Amino acid sequence: MKPPAFAYHAARSAEETISLLAEVGDEGKILAGGQSLIPVLNMRLVAPAHVIDINRVAGWNGIEVNPDTVTIGALVRHAELEASEAAYAAQPLLRQALRHVAHPAIRNRGTTVGSLAHADPAGEMPAILALCDGSVVATSARGDRAISAADFFLGPLESCLEADEVLVSASFRRFPTGTGTAYAEISRRSGDYALVGVGAAVTVEDGQVTGARVGLVSVHPLPLSLDLTETLRGGIDELTGRLDGAVDLVRESAEPEADIHATAAYRSQLLGVLTRRALSEAAATAIGSPSDRSDQG
Repeated sequence: MKPPAFAYHAARSAEETISLLAEVGDEGKILAGGQSLIPVLNMRLVAPAHVIDINRVAGWNGIEVNPDTVTIGALVRHAELEASEAAYAAQPLLRQALRHVAHPAIRNRGTTVGSLAHADPAGEMPAILALCDGSVVATSARGDRAISAADFFLGPLESCLEADEVLVSASFRRFPTGTGTAYAEISRRSGDYALVGVGAAVTVEDGQVTGARVGLVSVHPLPLSLDLTETLRGGIDELTGRLDGAVDLVRESAEPEADIHATAAYRSQLLGVLTRRALSEAAATAIGSPSDRSDQG
């Protein structure tokens, strides 16, 4: 299949990108990695009059590890972020989830910020942004706008991004010391979209669970994040006995839908299994040594 005709613009700077977007408005689409845009163009699900290629824009390709966040630019490829030891040390969930994103060829080209802009609830990274209580920065001729993950995603393939805005960065919040993380998903074939995916973070202090969160993939119209702290709070040695309550809460909060790949009931069953698995692995990591993270990367 071939895409509809469009005018191609190779922006050379942030200023040129912003100017072009201000000019073309909702008739334009941003091209970064293209792993989301090109398929929908070829299937003619979108037909922009203008495509603005930002791959030549300098300054949008950095990875910054700060005391509170890991911040990435719009042109950071999945594979680059996955390979970053500094990012992994600060926020292991990034690598844990990215290794499940499609295939290596797609991760080599696709951008993490681009996948967030695509706002697909079946994608791993929107759920991870929500789980990490992260945020994005959009820019336009009107200036920069910081948007929390909770406010950014509005529905399947829908975000609050305005037509004249481009996402320039995303920040994933780091968890407190003593937090273990894990990510688990099941797909029909390696590299397919997840039938269900679950990211988990469990914080343990002095043998007590003091924090627990999960981020869910493919079971809700939005990238859903749930705080399970009150359900799982207590001694780490008795955590297994409290997992049933957490699983019940997660399944009650999800809204899985049936499609050609799985029934809603099957997705709900998988959700329970993966929630239990991810929380157990995250808790085990939280009470282990830092080197225990090596088998998750």
